[in-house]
Amino acid sequence: MTLKIWGRPNSTHTQRVLWCCAEAGAEFELILASGTMGASGHVSGGGEAFGIVDTPEYRAMNPNGTIPTIDDGGYILWESNTICRYLTQTYAPELFGNEAKKLGHASQWMDWTNTQMEPYLHILVMHLVRMQEAERDPDAIEQARLGIIPRLELLDRHLSDRAYIAGDTFTIGDIALACAAYRWTLFDLPGPKMRNLSEWQSRIGQRPGFKRHIAPRENHLQ
Repeated sequence: MTLKIWGRPNSTHTQRVLWCCAEAGAEFELILASGTMGASGHVSGGGEAFGIVDTPEYRAMNPNGTIPTIDDGGYILWESNTICRYLTQTYAPELFGNEAKKLGHASQWMDWTNTQMEPYLHILVMHLVRMQEAERDPDAIEQARLGIIPRLELLDRHLSDRAYIAGDTFTIGDIALACAAYRWTLFDLPGPKMRNLSEWQSRIGQRPGFKRHIAPRENHLQ
């Protein structure tokens, strides 16, 4: 039975799951769903959202009405990092080296992405891309830029003595962070050069799953 994923390609949280499926070789059906975005962009521009997330059927699966949600043969799961861990453990244990400790290190950076990177990225994507120009706040953009740079510098230092987030091999710990770091680069805002981070991104950028689901600019700048 084909894995079903509810989400949208320009959501970094959905992107994580799609990329994880690509790494695992898992076939899936993507069902477009969102309360805020649709084919013509963000609802702030007057467009219509993909919807689905407010229906009783969807809320029975995910009471939060958020994306992504998966249905794997009747097994329902939401929260993107948890979904990625499940997919890895079920279909591609090599993505954490079959080691609980490596999964732990990968997981801490996955969750770090949510708490330390995503809040700033959300402000930036809203005020640089999705909101109507009259509603955008240059001060909010600058504060978010200043806030995210120390996090990127921390990541750069972490990568100074390893090829990937959890060591010398690619793991699911790289997926969430790579989605976030790539989106930052597309905003083309001023920031210091970070050699270790750039070299890691170059390695990551060669992976087929990244090329397919993350690299397209339209998956970030709309």
